[in-house]
Order: sequence, then C-alpha cells, then structure tokens
Amino acid sequence: MKRYFARILLSVFIIACASGPVSAGDRKTVIAHRGASGYLPEHSMAAKAMAYAMGADYIEQDVVMTKDNRLVVLHDHYLDRVTNVAAAFPDRQRADGRFYVIDFTLNEIRQLEMTEGFKLVGGKPAAIFPQRFPIWKSSFQVHTFEAEVELIQGLNKTMGRTVGIYPEIKAPAFHRHEGKDISRAVLQTLKQYGYMTKNDPIYLQCFDPAELKRIADELFPEFNMAVKLVQLIAVSRWKETMVYLGDNAYPYDFDWMFQPGAMKKVAAYADGIGPWKSMLVGNESTRDHLAITDMVREAHEAGMVVHAYTFRLDAGRIPAYASSFEDMLDIFLNRVGVDGVFTDFPDRAVAFLRKTAPQ
Repeated sequence: MKRYFARILLSVFIIACASGPVSAGDRKTVIAHRGASGYLPEHSMAAKAMAYAMGADYIEQDVVMTKDNRLVVLHDHYLDRVTNVAAAFPDRQRADGRFYVIDFTLNEIRQLEMTEGFKLVGGKPAAIFPQRFPIWKSSFQVHTFEAEVELIQGLNKTMGRTVGIYPEIKAPAFHRHEGKDISRAVLQTLKQYGYMTKNDPIYLQCFDPAELKRIADELFPEFNMAVKLVQLIAVSRWKETMVYLGDNAYPYDFDWMFQPGAMKKVAAYADGIGPWKSMLVGNESTRDHLAITDMVREAHEAGMVVHAYTFRLDAGRIPAYASSFEDMLDIFLNRVGVDGVFTDFPDRAVAFLRKTAPQ
C-alpha cells in the first residue's frame, strides 16, 4: 500500500509539471528547503517530487549516517522529531533522551513511520507548524540519499530539465567522534552519480568550516573532484557545529564570520555562503529603514554567491519590516541582493521570480 501510494503521488506531481520547465531561470536561484516542506512532511519523497513539480532550481538533502554506514536524508542526526521511533524502539534512546540515527541500522529505520515535525507538549505530540500537513496522517518513510538522487536524476531525464541537488553534511564532527567519516561517504556517493565538477548541478553545504576546509584541501584531491562548496553560517548558541575535546563537545564560535574581511577568508575554501536572513537584514529594521549588513557585498566582492535561509509563510515567520511573503522576497532578492533563497514554499518563490522577471 505504501509503495502504491508513493507511485500515485509521484504521478500526480509529474503530471503537474508536464507543461514544461518552470524554473526561475539563471537570474536568481530557488532552493527547495527540505523539499516542498511547507506542504508535505519535510524530507519525504513526496515533498521532493512536489518541489520538483513546483519548479525549484535545486532541492535540498540533509544527510546523516546510520549504524551500518548508510546515508539517509533527515534534518537531524536523531529520529525522534519526525518519526515514531520512541514507540517502536522505546529502549534505544541515549542519556539525553534522543534516539540517534547512528544507533540504528537502515533496516530498523525503514520500519518507522515518518511525519511532519513535532514536539512533545504535556507528553503528547504537537505539530511545530500547526497549519502544515497534519501529523501522523497518510504514510511516509525515511529514505536513503541514493534513492533521492535517483529520483531527481530520473525526473530530469523524463522532464528534460536540470534540477540540481543541494546536500548538507550534517554534524560531521559528531559522526567522526562516533567513528564514521560521513564526508568521505557523501563524496563517494556524489562521484558515483556523476557530480564531479563545479559545472555540475550541485552545491555541497556544511556548517562546519573545518570540515569544508578538509573537503577542499584533502578529500577533493583524493577523489579527483571539486564541486561547489557553501559555508553555512549559524549563531553559535544554536550548536549547529560542535568542537570535540575528548568526549566533551562545545559549540563552534561563528563570531569571526561577522567581522570585516571574513568573507575573503571563507572564499579561500568555499564558493558561496548560506547565512540566516537576519544576518543580512537586522531585526531592528522597519519598512521605512532596512538595516542591511555588509555580508552580501563582501561575499560578492570575494567572488562568492549568497543563498539565504529560510523563507517561510507560516505565522510569525515574516519579519515586521516586510508586508508579505512576496515583499520579503523582493527585499532580499532585489534590495539586499542575495543570489538565491532556501524556502519551504518553492512555488511562491518561483511565481514571484516569474512575475518580476524582465519581459
């Protein structure tokens, strides 16, 4: 039944884009953040097919590693935010209460149901985005990185388009501390599927600058490849990147990336940056006055592209200085000058670029 549902869903989405390419073009880039995650559960195959049909230029894959060294597509390196792992394997959590992907085999993960992201409120699951796809409805599963690449490449063949992939290596320091070299595994997979050069339709992203430097300086020469690299930029307290001293982990300090001259340093190993949009337009901004930082200008001067994250329609996710989702896109794409946006709603970004493109 699950496979039948998936085939039917994919057929519907393929038909939806049968009229021809709906790409936003080469002016600005629309990146489907975790797929069309505003409409279907994040990183589900259905969300990826829908993002393709909506005309995204690139589709994002967050990549983590299983106990048996398989790559799967999940935003977190734990399972409990989007699956029923706590009910299926109640005794497998670590001391912090989380159920880590790296502690499960692919076969075990395939036994789980995946859903829209949720959190526990009073011991009961509650959707993080209440207006999105209802939790525990329909049927979705975690899938491998290879399966998603094959889906996108297969649709490129049947649709005559070139939609790119945008994988993120998640928590490489954590994986290496656990004895697994996730970056090497990702590069092996990319090479297997023909992503080899900076001209190929791929951006490879990571928050960890040490790992990106290792990829650029050590792994690329070893694999005889060099795809485009993107340095994601976080706020240190988010703990997106950890530094390990023995068994103790500490948040990486991103503060240096906000200093004058930092973008030239990043450009020594990366082709682009992925900043949070509040790093480009200060939260103190008003509709009459935008507090635009120098990051985009300095990144462009250093020869890098800027792909900002994350553009959402949900309540509370449009900043006060923007009157609408489209106004927010206009501010960042046209006034701030970013080269692309990560969005949960790729159809709206594609439609905006179509409408505003020079005739």
